[in-house]
Amino acid sequence: MKKILIGAALAAGLCSAYAQTTPPEVARHQAQELRHGDPARWYKPDRGAKAELATLRKENQAALAEALQGCKQAGAGARSDCVREARATYNADMANIREQRLAAKEMQKTYETSGR
Repeated sequence: MKKILIGAALAAGLCSAYAQTTPPEVARHQAQELRHGDPARWYKPDRGAKAELATLRKENQAALAEALQGCKQAGAGARSDCVREARATYNADMANIREQRLAAKEMQKTYETSGR
């Protein structure tokens, strides 16, 4: 039992010796970036249909990549079904991308719900 505890203590010591630390110059740069806040471009809406469609394409591709990443964690038998389903969803989303854009614009409208 003593040998196990000593081995665990040595292993913990070795792990902490190799722990990642942020270099001071990188930490200073990160702090400076945080002080500036988010870039203004993050809060500007897309201008025009072409830009909105490009954003939707990016979002659909990101959703596909996320779904495929999840498929990698599935078992070997379920993986092919998962990939097939993810690609079918992606293809369906890309086929009706213009409808998605219109639905997103409709959701942005403000509706009075207070009953006044």
